[in-house]
Amino acid sequence: MNNYKTDKSNINKDLLPLFNEPAAAPGPLVIAGPCSAERRDQVLATASQLKENGITHFRAGLWKPRTRPGAFEGVGARGLVWLKEVKEQLGMKVITEVGSAAHVAGVVENGFDGVWIGARTVANPFAVQEIAEELKRLDSTDLTVLVKNPVNPDLELWIGAIERLHNAGIKRLGAVHRGFSSYSPGHYRNPPQWAIPIELHHRMPLLPLLHDPSHCCGKADMVPKLAKQAMKLCFSGLMIESHIAPTEALSDAAQQITPQQVGELVASLPKKCKTGSAADSLKDLRDMIDALDDELLQILSKRMEICREIGLYKNENDLPVVQPQRYAALLENKIAEGETLGLDPEFLYKLFTEIHAASVMLQLNMRADSR
Repeated sequence: MNNYKTDKSNINKDLLPLFNEPAAAPGPLVIAGPCSAERRDQVLATASQLKENGITHFRAGLWKPRTRPGAFEGVGARGLVWLKEVKEQLGMKVITEVGSAAHVAGVVENGFDGVWIGARTVANPFAVQEIAEELKRLDSTDLTVLVKNPVNPDLELWIGAIERLHNAGIKRLGAVHRGFSSYSPGHYRNPPQWAIPIELHHRMPLLPLLHDPSHCCGKADMVPKLAKQAMKLCFSGLMIESHIAPTEALSDAAQQITPQQVGELVASLPKKCKTGSAADSLKDLRDMIDALDDELLQILSKRMEICREIGLYKNENDLPVVQPQRYAALLENKIAEGETLGLDPEFLYKLFTEIHAASVMLQLNMRADSR
């Protein structure tokens, strides 16, 4: 594990605890709340129930950057006072997303404890720089700022956003892993690609790293599994979407869980890692392998789905199942690519031979069934 590159910036030296709280606080940090602040009563009721279930940090989105126009885009600045009420009436820490420098002033004026920068914004270095400069201009560099990973699986872009904020004087910094966009639909809404946050941890070992299972899964019933996986990988905490009536939510209804479910989930989590290092023990390393194996299975499943589509095309156009020239070229190319990654050629030959054999058998069975 010593082959990982360690980031040379001061981020590994002068970070301050998130939310000005003891770094060695027992248990993981859990931030929960609705995807969107929809109404004052919904915000206060959700926060109250979360507090009853042991949650002390409340999140809610006010400005919602939707993929396409026409979807609910948040209540905007009028929701600031609702979250301020949560802070003043319930004594909870409050945090919301800022997507531009224009959002920052209202958050600061209302005494929020932190902000997060979302995946779409992190993908734009210009926007991140403007937010960093606005926080500095307003003398609010003591605010907690959480940086979600960019939509695309680009570790350097993620690190760059963190560095821009740190260079502006922000020391209460953390990262949030929410999975990465994938063109092909699959088991997850945003596949976790655990290797990327694990590498971030090795590059910046003192940077708090939270996991957002809600956006990774896209399905409420899958949230506990990924939350527990993250804890096994020694993440610092979780950011979970929670709504008093998930099916009635105006955004991301399918992935939100109730405050009671949040409490039950937190109670079931594995104990917090003693040192916060993902490589301190053999068990931690095996947990990493388990996570990567899950991703391998997802990739193999997608590959077989595509093989099935190819099989249908071959049947409809009376093409042979096996095309030797195509297979030989694929085998040669993949072995060559694998060697550049330090993989053994003999292992690669056996691996792709088995994968190809399974694909051929699938298509042969399809052809037999169609007759």
